[in-house]
Amino acid sequence: MLENTLLLMVAIIVVALLFHPRLRQSRDWRATVTPLASIIGSGFLVAAPLLAHAVNGWALPAMTAIVLLAYGIGAVIRYNIRYAEPLLAQARGSDFISIVERISALVLGLAYVISVAFYLRLLASFVLRAMEMESDFLANMITTGILVFIALIGLWRGLGGLESLEKVAVNIKLAIIAALLFGLAGFDLEWLAQAGSEIRYRPVEDWIYSLQLLAGILLIIQGFETSRYLGVEYDAETRIRTMRYAQMLSGVIYLLFIGLSLPLLGDFHDQRDETAIIALSAMVATVLPAMLIVAAVMSQFSAAVADTAGSGGLLSEFSRRRMTPSVGYALVAATAIILVWSATIFEIITIASRAFAFYYLLQCVVALMASRGRGHFVQCIGFVAIGILLLLVVLFAIPDGK
Repeated sequence: MLENTLLLMVAIIVVALLFHPRLRQSRDWRATVTPLASIIGSGFLVAAPLLAHAVNGWALPAMTAIVLLAYGIGAVIRYNIRYAEPLLAQARGSDFISIVERISALVLGLAYVISVAFYLRLLASFVLRAMEMESDFLANMITTGILVFIALIGLWRGLGGLESLEKVAVNIKLAIIAALLFGLAGFDLEWLAQAGSEIRYRPVEDWIYSLQLLAGILLIIQGFETSRYLGVEYDAETRIRTMRYAQMLSGVIYLLFIGLSLPLLGDFHDQRDETAIIALSAMVATVLPAMLIVAAVMSQFSAAVADTAGSGGLLSEFSRRRMTPSVGYALVAATAIILVWSATIFEIITIASRAFAFYYLLQCVVALMASRGRGHFVQCIGFVAIGILLLLVVLFAIPDGK
């Protein structure tokens, strides 16, 4: 009972800090929150069981590699903010760099469509888990209903009203994650005090298969690219700086979460349930499952709304405004509904990972073109190396849950 009260107090304190006027009015913090909210959104909820199943006891090194790859990709995006954006502003539509950038934007819009399906399907799973029910059919029906609702709001009034929920949801989610990390730290200290406390894992039997699984969960670190498209509100240096802040903070949170979860992850070798974090958190404190369900529902809905807005806008831009954003929202919802009914949540994760990997790969091409004549040879080597890794993700990523 004491630990429940303590974790609730931690969440309340963090919420109070996040809603403090000085922080809310900070321009840098506002620019940091957008990518930060995306990076530690849905991926945070599925990371532990997916990594445990994919690589067993190597979960922390695997998460470290994923975080480092994400930071490397972020460096590509930051390079493009500084050097490619001025070129694109001056380029004609027929220039190769402009063509690649437009294709890249279309791919990102499609990737967002897939991620919307994932976000809302995961939301439905958590809602059913709260009601102690498990049904793929019901989860798909709930997801479809929410998508139809978002599409209707988008067609009728735009997504402005729904987007107002986003900032509140982000702060509550961050507070609950802080409480989870605090609870895991306390659990680990008690576990270490016990005799014979030892982390036992089975060896990885097929590393090629495990690496393919890891490639299929690139989605869990996606979101930092949103800084690339905040140019209307923030200058280049602010976006570069705050994207770096968001990636560093989210990387620390992910590594802490996986590291602190190691004593519990041994039970998740064969766990493929997308809501497995609920079972994991219940071992720490009885209040955590309810808190995580609240965080999941709020974060999934806000993330889905944000990505619907982003993809609708990108599709409208790609069509040279022949398609209005409102029609784009409806198209996004319709495509997501088809995806939800034709693929499992783990297949959706992998499809989204491949789509985002392809977008990032195209951004590497844009960065290479923007680097011409600048003498940035070390950066170019990095762009090529990251591009090769992303190409491998596109070609060989497979879904978990098989």
